[in-house]
Amino acid sequence: MKGEELRKALSAYIDKMPPLPTSIGKILEICQKPNAQPADLNKVISLDPVLLARVMKLINSAYYGLNQEVTSLVRAIIMLGLNTVKNLALSTAVLGTVNADRNKDAALNLEGFWLHSLCVGVTSKLIAKKRNIAVLDLENYFFCGLLHDIGKLPLNNRVPEIYLQALQHCAVDRTPLFRAEEKIMEYTHCQAGALIISAWKLSDDILDVVAWHHDPAGYQGQYSDLVASVSIADYFANIMEIGFSGNRFPVKPAPEVFRSLGISWQDVEDLEPQVRQEIEKAKVFLRLA
Repeated sequence: MKGEELRKALSAYIDKMPPLPTSIGKILEICQKPNAQPADLNKVISLDPVLLARVMKLINSAYYGLNQEVTSLVRAIIMLGLNTVKNLALSTAVLGTVNADRNKDAALNLEGFWLHSLCVGVTSKLIAKKRNIAVLDLENYFFCGLLHDIGKLPLNNRVPEIYLQALQHCAVDRTPLFRAEEKIMEYTHCQAGALIISAWKLSDDILDVVAWHHDPAGYQGQYSDLVASVSIADYFANIMEIGFSGNRFPVKPAPEVFRSLGISWQDVEDLEPQVRQEIEKAKVFLRLA
């Protein structure tokens, strides 16, 4: 199975995956309104006990390092901002949904996969922080980094035998994984990820990061900062061997990608101690799924 046949099979598989909670759609709708208020978000999250519990646990975790326990969701939304709480809700919902559908015969080690994803999320956020990106936007870099490789999951679960061939081809021929996917399956995890993001009706910035993180120099859209940051963070995670994405021979982003962000590779390497520290805090995301 490859090419268009594989795309159709994955589309059918994704259609049968557990949907995101209805509350997520309402949260996204609220946050798109320019006059959205914390109370509006509070009403929606409060009606979803599972989501409420996860968000409150996350807000009070070491990841945010707040000085005192927050017991009021409204207060938490005010403290962290609508965008951050939106991404917290999305993160817990997405991880809960995709992790509910595991295949015991999967080719990719999921523990290593999620550690890699956490590393990319954390590194993307630290790159943005180093560049003085607005505090309210930092969580978006983390969330996009966390989900950048989500397309590997339907491949891993729906066609594990074929995906194992791609992983093996990557290792034997010393080629980037997405190139191995193109050769073996005529389809990549970037394309599969775009199917999931589109099916869940998530925002265009997430869609573009998922679809373009292996070709940031060729990206011409409005989210070039996000795409470039996640691409560099993905390369960093693979080179530092933090987690395992299956991509043993990653391609370093082109010099113009670094120039577009005003950073160097040395700047990113210097973040390693912070990245490892932040990953330990961010592991709470995996325990919520």
